[in-house]
Amino acid sequence: MNQTVRRTLRVLLIVAGVVVILAIWVRWRVRDPYPDYEKNLSVKDNLPGSIKTGFAAIKITPEIIDTWTDVNGDNQFTPGEGDTWEDRNNNGEFDAYWIAGFQHKRAAQKIHDDLWARAMVIDDGHTRLALVVVDAIGLFHEDVIRIRKKIAEEASVDYTAVTATHTHSGPDLLGLWGKSRLKSGVNEAYKSEVLDKVARAVIQASENIRPAQIKYAFNTNDAASMVEDTRPPEVQDNALKIMQAIDARKDSTLGTMVVWGNHPETSWSKHLQLSSDFPHYLRHYLEEGIHQGDSLVMPGYGGTTLFFPGAIGGLMSTTPDITIEDPVTGRSYKKPSFEKADAQGKSLAMMVKKSLETSAKTLEKASINLRAKTFKLPMENRLFKLAAILGIIKQGFNGWGMHRTEMAAFTIGNAGFLTFPGEIYPEIVYGGIEAPEGRDYPVEPIEVPPLDKVMPGEYHFYLGLTSDEMGYIIPKSEWDKKKPYLYGDEDGHYGESNSLGPETGVIIHQKAMEILSEIGQ
Repeated sequence: MNQTVRRTLRVLLIVAGVVVILAIWVRWRVRDPYPDYEKNLSVKDNLPGSIKTGFAAIKITPEIIDTWTDVNGDNQFTPGEGDTWEDRNNNGEFDAYWIAGFQHKRAAQKIHDDLWARAMVIDDGHTRLALVVVDAIGLFHEDVIRIRKKIAEEASVDYTAVTATHTHSGPDLLGLWGKSRLKSGVNEAYKSEVLDKVARAVIQASENIRPAQIKYAFNTNDAASMVEDTRPPEVQDNALKIMQAIDARKDSTLGTMVVWGNHPETSWSKHLQLSSDFPHYLRHYLEEGIHQGDSLVMPGYGGTTLFFPGAIGGLMSTTPDITIEDPVTGRSYKKPSFEKADAQGKSLAMMVKKSLETSAKTLEKASINLRAKTFKLPMENRLFKLAAILGIIKQGFNGWGMHRTEMAAFTIGNAGFLTFPGEIYPEIVYGGIEAPEGRDYPVEPIEVPPLDKVMPGEYHFYLGLTSDEMGYIIPKSEWDKKKPYLYGDEDGHYGESNSLGPETGVIIHQKAMEILSEIGQ
């Protein structure tokens, strides 16, 4: 064998070795820590019995260590442009909490209001269900599994649904909003603490369980003017949907659950404060009441209030074009600010109270009927795959390029609940899917019938970003990544770049129909 052949073989062996090492490294980066996990439940309802509920709220507000000065006023941490910071713990590093939502490099400077994990446990004597919501942009399915495992160590709960409020002013828990596009924004120590506290909230709620009556109320239209669909076709989830638990022995409020289809981003992006946005004010006013000076304008209910996002894909937002009027002072706010979020929260609280006082129905007995299903979605989004490989997002593949996720449906008396693992477009839920000229896929609407048509119960609750956050859930006939863009749009749409792919909406609708069919039987 001559020297040239030996050299060639040596190069080929080196290349092959590098390829193998790279493949092993990639596989390790995107490994699924729970490859065999499944949550497939079928809990049938029994004869209606007495209901017990328990509530808990635990702060998850981080301590901001290093402070910094935004010298050029661009709301981004850019030391190369003169921004300075103070190393308060003397470790030589900028210890930042990167704010999730909008642009990168938004390092938090201070706390505007506390962030929370808030839990509600419902028990009909046969089945115990937990609903917990955390002030965060979202959590992955792997995070939810970790939470459930922690709960199982100390409490017996048949099913736990974990939701994020989707605030755009909280610390990044997904990884996509760090100091650059190639750096994760997650503080791993803080995230681990959050997951522990979410589990602790459910455990405490289980310990606080008491006999209760349940009230349901819907406010269909009053909040419609405070949110807009920023992408055609305009279909919105406007209704304020309310479930309230009343202590059966003391006739006092144990807790109030409010669901509304809107992104908590009313304060927008020109600030550097950690906040839950309008849910903070909504919760505060429902619990503590509304005051003007020394006068009480609206008494609070007490107890613990939980806010859940509904069908917010599209996307549903209180944009800077929307004016919010403070119902107490009469002042109007159009420019994004915390004052605008305050006025919004105050308005929402008054709408909730009005609905509970004028149209609520009370259940003294009820039963829980539950279905949950674990399944896989194809991850076709190349940027998501790359982010996982680079470690920007810590989300493993369950099979190459496949994303494991979960949905659940349950009834509590005459109310039906359906969870979605992301931000679903309201037209999949309520109808109105279009197949406009120039769409990327020449198909007619596939995600039919609307899910609301087959939901059981008199009251229908849709919980977005529950047990996962895998982005936007878009009807395939509205998928639009290629020019010319639909409806005359010049710049393209936001949703597709933050979706697993065009099959996501089809599969989610299919799984929802299967679950609802089972629960209907």
